[in-house]
Amino acid sequence: MTIEEAKARLTIPMIWARLGLPGDCRKNPCKSPFREDKHGSFSVSKCGRFFNDFGTSEAGNVVDFLRLATGLSPEAAFTKFLEMAGGGVTIAALPKREQAPKETQPRQKPVFPDFERGTKAELETLAALRHISFAACFIASGAGLLHFATLNGHRAFVLTDDARLAAQARRLDGQGWEHKDGAKAWTLYQSWGKWPLGLGTGAAYPVFMLCEGVDFLAGIHFIHAAGAETLVFPLAQLGASMAIHEDALPILAGKRVRIFPHMDEAGTKAANRWAAQLEAVGAEVDCFSFEGLRRADGSPVGDLNDATQIHKEDAHELEGLLP
Repeated sequence: MTIEEAKARLTIPMIWARLGLPGDCRKNPCKSPFREDKHGSFSVSKCGRFFNDFGTSEAGNVVDFLRLATGLSPEAAFTKFLEMAGGGVTIAALPKREQAPKETQPRQKPVFPDFERGTKAELETLAALRHISFAACFIASGAGLLHFATLNGHRAFVLTDDARLAAQARRLDGQGWEHKDGAKAWTLYQSWGKWPLGLGTGAAYPVFMLCEGVDFLAGIHFIHAAGAETLVFPLAQLGASMAIHEDALPILAGKRVRIFPHMDEAGTKAANRWAAQLEAVGAEVDCFSFEGLRRADGSPVGDLNDATQIHKEDAHELEGLLP
């Protein structure tokens, strides 16, 4: 049984019921089982794998929920979770890579500013800004993929993953960064720019959606809409000019990857580059084209995020969107 299979087998509502916690998590939002909550500010995702307490800004996955419910240490909570799920966990061995020369120093892991959990209002603002569901923002926050921070005097949302090798920030008001000559995306200093965002959290998944930059959130939107949270995970390269980091390729060996390039020359070149790298390690790769598809306002769909506003007459073209 893999870690993801364990998480699929034992959800937050099941733990809630087994531990006899107060309240009814079928209501969304509901009252927190951990504190006095008069207004019902606690939510559990539809898939049952993530929670968010908008009263305390605490959020996390099913193991984090068990830790809060039992007061166990993170390590003890994980062990308890596996016991409750009914078995041990196995992780497939990754292909061995050549050892770097002894004189080569490993690249240092970045040190980022402190990030925060988003409030309900901030998640709602982001959902409206990116034309994605609130549920997608909620899931991304609970999974540790979406954070918030005040950077250069502006409130921003930050995309990262458990590896914390890369982080990209955008202003929550949708405007560009002054110090980046108006560019909307700011890949934070020390980030490993070639690292596929999301891989540090979803490495055990067998299937991935690979997109560019902030389209990462749209990937979560479509995965949730299809009810495929336990099957497919999103990945994002932080720019079309970036090749996939060499340390990431062994993790993607033999996996199923669908690429969602931007519909421009840079996007096409990026897709070809990524596909060649992935095929070289035995991944099963294809690309999804948005050619000919329209947004609701009649303008062409140029990327995965545009597809969240698909014209109703073209919506059927997205039925096979997920790999």
